[in-house]
Amino acid sequence: MKLRVKDLYKVFGANPEKGVAAAKKGMSKDEIMSRYKLAVGVNDVSFEVGASEILVIMGLSGSGKSTLVRCINRLIEPTAGLVEIDGIDVTKLSENELRLLRMQKVGMVFQNFALFPHRTVQKNVEYGLEIQGVPIEERAEKAKNAIDLVGLAGWEDYRPENLSGGMQQRVGLARALASGADILLMDEAFSALDPLIKREMQDELLALQGRVGKTIIFITHDLDEALKLGDRIIIMKDGRAVQVGTPEEILTNPANDYVEKFVQDVDITKVLTVSRVMRKAISVTYPKDGPKTTVHKMKEEGLSRLMVVGKDRKFLGVVEVKEVTAAIKRGETTLEHVMDKDVPIVHPDDNVGILFPETKYPVAVVNDENKLVGIVKRGSLLSGIADFGGTDGNV
Repeated sequence: MKLRVKDLYKVFGANPEKGVAAAKKGMSKDEIMSRYKLAVGVNDVSFEVGASEILVIMGLSGSGKSTLVRCINRLIEPTAGLVEIDGIDVTKLSENELRLLRMQKVGMVFQNFALFPHRTVQKNVEYGLEIQGVPIEERAEKAKNAIDLVGLAGWEDYRPENLSGGMQQRVGLARALASGADILLMDEAFSALDPLIKREMQDELLALQGRVGKTIIFITHDLDEALKLGDRIIIMKDGRAVQVGTPEEILTNPANDYVEKFVQDVDITKVLTVSRVMRKAISVTYPKDGPKTTVHKMKEEGLSRLMVVGKDRKFLGVVEVKEVTAAIKRGETTLEHVMDKDVPIVHPDDNVGILFPETKYPVAVVNDENKLVGIVKRGSLLSGIADFGGTDGNV
């Protein structure tokens, strides 16, 4: 486990321990403020994050999400509880040890970019390495590699004023990557961007994560963003984590009325995966079968279309009864000329939303080795969506 947070509290004000004790007795955030004049920022939060996982922490303003993420690297001092990174208790580190942790293990990307206006892109990205005392040539190379990773090659000598908002955020991300940190804390990192650039940055982050495999804690108030980026999501309210789960778990099994209202307007097709609506592909045909055997199978199964697979179950294409019957009349003995090889395929982890433009069903579901693992029929697709709360799209 890369990161573990257990029984974490943050209370602002004099004698914050009183606030922790009151919270443990079940007093609400408002009651503690009224009685003790103490503000509860984080209230008994526990979770774990694995290596290469993206955990999204989300909630409305004042829910405690930004306070929580700052407790992880002690930009805000926790009042009580445990924060562990690679088995090290962060809450017990000395100032020097904490400084090293921030420089080497935990990078942070802020909403407002936090770039030095007088420094070039290259020098901004080098900054963290510079204060670590990394030799000039080494830090220049590491910074250049990070700049390439975020798609800013060629912009090394420009200053922030010459860059768009999205490009400036890429510089901030490159700076965090250049440090070699295993964990990235991203606090509302894309909130200041316009919608189009925001979507592009989300896509870039997912693509980048596929290459570098960092552990990412991403803070947002945008549910669509959370659903798109998060392997798991924490929903916070009044400093508490009211639900922790995968996007699909949270949408399909909300923990309480608050979460249910929070997610009620979400398009389920953005989260529901193909694996939840596909059926096992029992009826298939093989190239060796030929047209007559294939037509016989279709009649036996009452089907007008069959998937064609090799002996190793690798997906080869689709045949239609009309085309196969015509091949028999022409005297053909193979499926080669009637098999449609240029057909759409989907993967089990894809969202079902990508199925809607398709006009032909069933759709083949294949794994990473292109082996047929299932099919999606239009009826099973609609049934699956209905079971999970419907969609606001047109099917």
